[in-house]
Amino acid sequence: MVSTNTTAGYPAGREASVPKYSTGIAKVVNSALYRYTLGAVVETRIGRIILLAGVPLIWLVMLHVGPIYQMLKISLTSHYPVLPGVESHFTLDNYAIFFRESLYFTPLIRSFIFATIATAATLVVVYPVAYYVAKIVRPEGRSKALLLLLVPFWAGELIRTFSVIMLLANRGAVNVLLREIGLIDRPIPMLYTSFSLGFGLVYLICLYMLLPLYSAIEKIPSPLLDAAADLGAGPFTRFRRIVLPLSRDGIVSGCSLVFLTCIGVFATPMLLGGPNTVLFPETISGFFHGASDKWPVGAAFALIMLVTALITAAIFMRLVGGKKRSAF
Repeated sequence: MVSTNTTAGYPAGREASVPKYSTGIAKVVNSALYRYTLGAVVETRIGRIILLAGVPLIWLVMLHVGPIYQMLKISLTSHYPVLPGVESHFTLDNYAIFFRESLYFTPLIRSFIFATIATAATLVVVYPVAYYVAKIVRPEGRSKALLLLLVPFWAGELIRTFSVIMLLANRGAVNVLLREIGLIDRPIPMLYTSFSLGFGLVYLICLYMLLPLYSAIEKIPSPLLDAAADLGAGPFTRFRRIVLPLSRDGIVSGCSLVFLTCIGVFATPMLLGGPNTVLFPETISGFFHGASDKWPVGAAFALIMLVTALITAAIFMRLVGGKKRSAF
């Protein structure tokens, strides 16, 4: 005789496959609402795929593709927001303004120069730190070392930017220290210069370089370095022939993240930069903070910066990380 008993609405033949949950979860899983909604979806393979892929796709479309698409729509209109009695039509004049007036080339070029220099400086500063944590510190202490390095980044961007101001101000820690040891008689003006902007950028974005480098360097087998040392390879040779090639993926990822972040940074140049360090995001913000009919121009300039930055990062990734080379 075939049993007709069911468990939580499932056939008796599948009773053994129904997972056992704690009391709280069991109430949800065994409820009719769950069985006929989410439970019905996860019963099929296609349903599980849709469920797993749906959340990332919604996140990607709503928070990434959607805003860019809206920005593109605004950049192709003559007026935005559209005021009563004003007609808006399709136009490419907003993009033509950038290429027609050379005034806007300087901030864009300056942004790329600052981003490139900051990326290179961040790589030089952070690489030894990442190597030390990944290879010198004992495995049981690496989590603590990383935690100590990550603590300053728990504060917001503005707080860290103001900490740089207090460090480099005329009465800041650096000038006070130099005056106390007798190296200077008057404060060195360091704020609102290219130096303060570069220093602030490196400090604010070094985390994006640290984590990819640490992940790549930690994966390098230590016996490989020991074998090279036994064969007579010096520290520089081991670094050039083994560590650097095998950590190239981390270098490419870190440099790409840092470069793209530097291109779009806004608050730091406003607080640390001067009249000679105006970057392109500041130029773009002027169109949105001014008259309302300048929004399409600002949207067009933002897309120009986005496309240019992505093309530059893609070329870098292709040139540096495109071909796999042997470590020897």
